[in-house]
Formats: sequence, structure tokens, C-alpha cells
Amino acid sequence: MPEIRILRAETSDANATQALAAAVADVLGDGDLIVLTGDLGAGKTCFTQGLGRALSIDEAITSPTFVLLAVYEGRLRLNHLDVYRLDDPTDVLDLDLPELAERGVTVIEWGEKIAPALGADRLTIELQYPALADAAEGPTGAAAEGLHRRQLQLTLAGSTWIERGDTVATALEPWLVPG
Repeated sequence: MPEIRILRAETSDANATQALAAAVADVLGDGDLIVLTGDLGAGKTCFTQGLGRALSIDEAITSPTFVLLAVYEGRLRLNHLDVYRLDDPTDVLDLDLPELAERGVTVIEWGEKIAPALGADRLTIELQYPALADAAEGPTGAAAEGLHRRQLQLTLAGSTWIERGDTVATALEPWLVPG
């Protein structure tokens, strides 16, 4: 089992989630893998949009749910996958993920579905949208103000990410929370 380091962060709205993603972009290099997990509406595509802007990608980034893969060129190439619709983790083999991931940064939404097919070196970001749990109660007052808040758990795994752990923590300092 690879060594891991966990960081916890919180953002107040979509702009802050994208700013956090931009801070992550500053520490990325060719071959990096980011796995995004979380419920529908938790902010996976929002995160990827912020990452793309920070990588100087001018195209509009949308979730490639139906095409599985979108590739964008910028400071680093961004390989954006959405594997939500895959029924079998081996279906990802058709995408030739190892070769794809060698060039640029690869972001995989719903990546937990294909975790066995991924390498050990990765940054996994679980996005949680606490307001989804409270939505049935109809938030008002302070709860309504927190509707856009996201909680993120960043798990750095493998030697590539562990070696950059302090750099990542420093970049994310404005959003880090204890625990």
C-alpha cells in the first residue's frame, strides 16, 4: 500500500473552488494524475474548470460524460475524463489511459469507479457539498449562506505526490482546515 498524506480544505463558493484548483495547477507537471470523487453537483467539473484556466486553457471546459474524454491544450495538456457511465472498470482500457496520462495532466471525474486501473501515484480529491444533505430541510439564514460551500479531502498517494506534500500544503494554505 502506498504512503499517503491527507489534507482537508474548504471553499465558500464556486470561485473559491476554482481558485483552490488554480493553486493545485501551480504544482502540477507532465504525467500527474488527479482523481475527483463526490456526489453529483459536488463541484468536480467546477474544480476542473479552475484547473484549466490556471493551465492557460481558453476553451470552455464541460464534463465529458457522454464522450468520456476531452483533451485541452494549454501550459500543460489537460486530459479530462468522466467515467460515470462506465459499467465495467476494464472499459477504460479502450482509452489507453497509461499512454494518455504520460503527456500532460489527467483529471478523472468519478475516478473511484476505475481505481484498480490507475497507478499508485495520484492526487485524489473528494468533494463534498454539505448543503445537499441539508436541502430537504430547506436551508434558511446561516444555512442558506453556506449553500455553495464545499469540503475537500485531498489524498496525496505515492512517492511523486508525497515528495510534493509540503509544496501542495503551502499552495492550499488559504483553504486548509484542521483535521
